[in-house]
Amino acid sequence: MTNAHSLPLPSRRLRRTLAAGASALLLAGSLTTLTGCGNDNNATPAGVIRVYGSEPQHPLIPTNTNEVGGGDILLYLFSGLIRYDNDGKMVLAHAKSIKANSNSTKFTITLKPGWTFSNGEPVTAQSYVDAWNYGACGKNMQLNQSFFSTIDGYEDVIPEDNTDCHMRGLTVTSPLSFTVTLNQPEAGFPLRLGHIPYMPLPRIAYKDIKSFGEHPIGNGPYKLVDGKAWLHNDRVLAEVNPRYKGDLTPHHKGIWWIFYTSLDTAYADLLGGQLDTIGNTVGSTALPNFQTDFPTSYNNKPTASSSAFVIPEWLPHFQGEEGRLRRAAISMSINRPLITDKIFFGTRTPAKEFTSPTLGDVDLNVPGNDVLTYNPDKARKLWKQANSIKPWNDTFQIGYNADGGNQQWVDAVCNNLHQVLGITAYGKAYPTFKQFRDEITQRTIKIAFRSGWAGDYPSVYNFLQPLYMTGASSNDGNYSSPAFDKLISQAAAASSINESKKFYRKAQAILMRDLPAIPLWYPNASTAWNPELKGVHIMWNGYPNYTLIEKPTPVKEK
Repeated sequence: MTNAHSLPLPSRRLRRTLAAGASALLLAGSLTTLTGCGNDNNATPAGVIRVYGSEPQHPLIPTNTNEVGGGDILLYLFSGLIRYDNDGKMVLAHAKSIKANSNSTKFTITLKPGWTFSNGEPVTAQSYVDAWNYGACGKNMQLNQSFFSTIDGYEDVIPEDNTDCHMRGLTVTSPLSFTVTLNQPEAGFPLRLGHIPYMPLPRIAYKDIKSFGEHPIGNGPYKLVDGKAWLHNDRVLAEVNPRYKGDLTPHHKGIWWIFYTSLDTAYADLLGGQLDTIGNTVGSTALPNFQTDFPTSYNNKPTASSSAFVIPEWLPHFQGEEGRLRRAAISMSINRPLITDKIFFGTRTPAKEFTSPTLGDVDLNVPGNDVLTYNPDKARKLWKQANSIKPWNDTFQIGYNADGGNQQWVDAVCNNLHQVLGITAYGKAYPTFKQFRDEITQRTIKIAFRSGWAGDYPSVYNFLQPLYMTGASSNDGNYSSPAFDKLISQAAAASSINESKKFYRKAQAILMRDLPAIPLWYPNASTAWNPELKGVHIMWNGYPNYTLIEKPTPVKEK
């Protein structure tokens, strides 16, 4: 998801002195001091589900949202041409059909009739074409701009001083049909069209895009409530959209995304009945107990996600051959099996490559992936070689967002680096995920920083292109490799999944050499929910399918 999908990861473990059965009583009794919002969650209307969230980094614009706080909300306010079922399979949504020409360079998209935005405006082919052109246009400076890079004419609209922001590869052929011409063959192009950047926008959005982002009008199964719906640093309030024409019929009356500054606090509210679901992971404090705390309402299965930390290309000591040696030494200094066992209690699996084993087009046997194996002797040798190029006279820091936790594993990694390499290493906590992401996207961060990725759509391409291709939307470290870029393009143009695997494998081998990020582990969807809920299904990306959740209406006492 969308750093659509940088994930807020687990927080530091609180010491528990009570058994799991008694912990709920203690936590429920202290909700007034523990709630992340400072408000009474009991005021939630009957039939509305309360889900964990984080303050979005930017106004809620699909083409400018690439982190999980905003992305999780937009996925339910908008509906695209296709969607993904619980297992990650592509299902037609607004599209009636998507037909490719013989070499998959041109796609004809026909829409189902009768769809409208929540304000009553029809959703037409023009709604999609205008939104995609807006997202690609350089002067609009949208974070997800690169998702349109394969459309013919993209190269002409990306200059920020251009005045004509219409890609020639997009043509409206009727109110309910348009064509998309690509700059190279890509049989898998339709698979990406359920991702947030490809959502349509109503005409009112372009009158004042910033104001629109405060109260977006979509075509999805939910709409924001009238009036003030985004209470900043607190919550977003949504209700069922009566104009929605798709097949994701909500089984309740609405969703409140409650923003927390701590996963520990969120878990306390879950135990106390003040929250209905915790999202895709509980905090590390809860990992030893969540399955016994919620014996009939938990999930602990692998999901399409990965965790890493990025060492930006602009940091001293991390360019050229010196940089490659130091990155490899750092990676080999990390005892991934010990950390995943002792800190994450086996709910994480040490990484073997840069994507996720749950994806169907991944090859885990990447050349050079021994650089992800704990090897202190070789790490020290590589660090010494780097010192012969330029002596190390610095400290090493890893930035992380405190509201998602991360302190325990960051401390453990830094301790590994100190013990193996003899350097001073420590973490730097940012108070909120938004503050953390702002410094990353503005390129003002001067240290390494944690990164997480949850799949926007089920393909290796989604884990490699946005994060590591030159100029891509979530390439936060400014990595650039022409050889890697070429292989990713060749993988996209491949005629079959098996053929694309070969290119992805070669592309990942380049990443193993350059290590623009240090892969750490694959997280499980280790989550829990209110046992009174029915119909909870954890999807391929680790998140519940909110539309299917049924919440019983409480019986009023006489």
